[in-house]
Amino acid sequence: MFDRIKELFNSNEASEEQIEPAQAAAVLMFEVVWADHDIASAELEVMGQLLQKLFGISAVRVDELHAATRANHDASVGVFPFTRAINGQLDQEEKFEVLKAMWMIALADAQIDVFEEHTIRRIADLLYVPHQRFIEAKLAARRESVGSNTTTRVRKRDPDA
Repeated sequence: MFDRIKELFNSNEASEEQIEPAQAAAVLMFEVVWADHDIASAELEVMGQLLQKLFGISAVRVDELHAATRANHDASVGVFPFTRAINGQLDQEEKFEVLKAMWMIALADAQIDVFEEHTIRRIADLLYVPHQRFIEAKLAARRESVGSNTTTRVRKRDPDA
């Protein structure tokens, strides 16, 4: 029985080690895209461009990651295995760049939804990014974004929706 329990723990660790950084980042970025329950094509486009830029992957690989990310999201896997993979494979500066990319995705529609900001904050905490770096990433993303006239959008949810 103890061997079976050890086997379960070891197989879980192995599966998390097999998550490549680009895949983990794509899942976390998609969480930001989906945070406001409005999957905007502009956000998906920016997400693809940033994945290519950060990880040097092809457009075909980006399309594969988009499909896998949607499947993971639909299966409600959660973000912990992906933040754990990033923590194990990327250094602090690389994690900062991933966090900045998430802000740039949130800024793609020129509005930062409060749910997008909350999602980024939660992921930053799981990536062990200090609050100061969280703010630096947000400001850097605003500077680098084309439409720097962004606002934080507060919107009430329709309880009947």
